[in-house]
Amino acid sequence: MRSTYLPFALPDVGDAELEEIRESLLSGWLTTGSKTRQFEAVFAEAVGARYAVAVNSCTAAMHLALEAIGLKPGDEVITTTYTFAASAEVVRYFDARPVFVDVDPVSLNIDPARIEEAVTERTRAIIPVHVAGLPADLDAIHDIARRHGLIVIEDAAHAFPSVYKGTPIGRASAFTCFSFYPTKSITTGEGGMICTDNEAWAERCRIMALHGISNDAWKRYSAEGSWYYEIIAPGYKYNMTDIAAGMGLAQLRKAEAMWQRRCEIARRYQEAFGGVAFLETPPDRSDCQHAWHLYMLRLNLDQLTIDRAPFVEALKQRHIGVSVHFIPLHVHPYYRETYGYQPEDFPVAYQQYLREISLPIYSKMSDDDVQDVIDAVLEVGARHRLQGVQREPSVSG
Repeated sequence: MRSTYLPFALPDVGDAELEEIRESLLSGWLTTGSKTRQFEAVFAEAVGARYAVAVNSCTAAMHLALEAIGLKPGDEVITTTYTFAASAEVVRYFDARPVFVDVDPVSLNIDPARIEEAVTERTRAIIPVHVAGLPADLDAIHDIARRHGLIVIEDAAHAFPSVYKGTPIGRASAFTCFSFYPTKSITTGEGGMICTDNEAWAERCRIMALHGISNDAWKRYSAEGSWYYEIIAPGYKYNMTDIAAGMGLAQLRKAEAMWQRRCEIARRYQEAFGGVAFLETPPDRSDCQHAWHLYMLRLNLDQLTIDRAPFVEALKQRHIGVSVHFIPLHVHPYYRETYGYQPEDFPVAYQQYLREISLPIYSKMSDDDVQDVIDAVLEVGARHRLQGVQREPSVSG
């Protein structure tokens, strides 16, 4: 057993990030400026988008995307219940309604068949989430959107550098919104990015991200700027700083290496856990590139004498940090009380949530760390396995 605690997630930061931050500090320009614009340009190129707008969170990115399309009170936006708070709360900011649908039981991504059933005359947009970094079924989602005149805004918080059938996530939909939170595949501390090919929407997002001020507000205190500005709409304070953007530039330079390391860890997990009767390994797709932001293992509870909570506690006692993704939104008090949801209203999401655990998967993990996770999971499962259940041969997932 480990003698020290292995955190669930750690950012892979070092001298390169420190140097970028140092440059910003010494320049005297700390807020939105040239490094932010450089980060936007490099990120847009990385995902194949025409425009990228850096903001302070993925939540801000989705909020601005909905503002850009003119979402109104009473409108509806279809999204998955199997996601984090932000995917739905941004809809509520407009006094519009997030319409939850269930998920595919294998991928845990939004089920396109359920989207079709949920469309009404009030539906304006669809927010699919690429859970764990495995792309959702965008072909089916875009087909529904085209037939019903809807806008697709991808919640790609998990999905850099995911690729869907040869197309990087970031260029396929009207908007794609990324997260650079510390646990994500690249980080700026806090941060997000809006990607779009629509120039007018990109400009609207850029203006609304900084108080609704026109004319390159960030240049006001530079030699090329002017004291004069105009507020053209009641905007927000969502801009990214140059300090954060500098971190992002350093992270982008090593993004491929960090992704390759996560892929290697995922491969080791798949080999170790594949064929184990009390475990179900997460899916992958040969026609897509998985970002492996999360490794979402599921427990076959009918093979165990304990449920998920004591399994997690047993891993913690072995100094392994784990998490759960996600507590479905419809079982949280706000949505339950506002819309009257019951847990079984979305049975797939609820039942899968009850048996999911997320294991550490980040590029700073050593080979010994990975082995410690594997050993702990197998030991806990073996200790609480139902009598007569034997381990099957391992298979690659």
